[in-house]
Amino acid sequence: MDVDKHAEELASTLGVDKQEAKEDLESLLQYSVPLEEAKQSVRRKHSDGDGSETDAQPESLPLDEITTGLNNVTVTVRVLTVGTRRIQYQGDEQTIREGRLGDGTGTISYTAWQDFGFEAGDSLVVGNAGVREWEGEPELNLGASTSVAMADEPVDTDATVGGDSDLIDLSPGDRGRNIEVTVEEVERRTIDGRDGETEILSGVLADDTARLPFTDWDPHDAVETGSSCRIEDVYIREYRGSPSINVSEFSTVTPLSEPVEATDSAPELSLAAAVDSGGLFDVEVVANVLEVRDGSGLIERCPECGRVIQNDQCRSHGAVDGEDDLRIKAILDDGTETVTAIIGTELTEEIYGGGVEAAKEAARDAMDKAVVADAIREELVGDSYRVRGSLSIDEYGANLTVEAFEPADDDPAARATAVLAGVRQ
Repeated sequence: MDVDKHAEELASTLGVDKQEAKEDLESLLQYSVPLEEAKQSVRRKHSDGDGSETDAQPESLPLDEITTGLNNVTVTVRVLTVGTRRIQYQGDEQTIREGRLGDGTGTISYTAWQDFGFEAGDSLVVGNAGVREWEGEPELNLGASTSVAMADEPVDTDATVGGDSDLIDLSPGDRGRNIEVTVEEVERRTIDGRDGETEILSGVLADDTARLPFTDWDPHDAVETGSSCRIEDVYIREYRGSPSINVSEFSTVTPLSEPVEATDSAPELSLAAAVDSGGLFDVEVVANVLEVRDGSGLIERCPECGRVIQNDQCRSHGAVDGEDDLRIKAILDDGTETVTAIIGTELTEEIYGGGVEAAKEAARDAMDKAVVADAIREELVGDSYRVRGSLSIDEYGANLTVEAFEPADDDPAARATAVLAGVRQ
């Protein structure tokens, strides 16, 4: 961005010193204020108050009319959620406030680059806000030139005020959320973070609606296996295609005296509905095995990274002495969609009827490793199974990492009727 060029334009138009215009412009741009909004702010600062158009009070826009093509907007809104997070911006640490605002026409996310002091439930008039695209949608950007004042009257909105949420309702991009959960799994580990070695907690949280993975970037003592707690101010990111809960230094964790009931089941969906969701941490499907793909059966993995190797070559570590393992890559189809199921060592051993040593012996006897995959094909292909696991979607397709795999006990005719009914709709 050529700041000098824009500063020279402003200086010429406003009749001020170019260096002063440049310093004013740079002070706004460092807070991620959009360029046009920053220039407008400099114009207002140096205007002579002659009643020109820039001095007029702008009209509030309804949220459903805000698009990424707008700038310098004014809105009258209700604060729905407020979250706090520390981010890296242009090489520096920056503490931001973020969440959602609502009015009678809809909701919109926001990022505030300074603390304006508002809380969830407040009704505000926000002036001179920028608009940028975030997660494919318009988002209000509240910077140094933004004005925030309490509205004269409460703003009506159909949206829920406050961040209390069930796990099933969380989506990537949610911020300032509050949850009450049971800690099902947790481990403490050290990672190579932005500031060197960093200790974190990670695991699985659950309530009576769903189970989701979490990371606690500032380990809280109350987060321990089997505990129930209320966690306020979490934000949600996407991890392997599903929502992942992030607990930060700004989150508060309060132990609960009564345990939170945790679901022991996963939502059962058709494959089409599961794929359309964009990814799910825990889902159950009923489908037929159409094919056991190449790369199934007896395989070798890199001892360094665990990747499957070919001809003693790892893509990351070159020539290695591979370690024998078992897995299955199966194509599942329920009449609505197909996915690739990735079945790990223990479940593969159960399906095959033996472990790695038994598979190696069978391969030696036949002088062909393919006999292991052939035996698995004969066992699986054409039959219907109830499969539970984590669904991720990327540019290569949909993959279901399997945690439970058993023969389906439902009526195939009834399932086919249900599939056909869905197609007709």
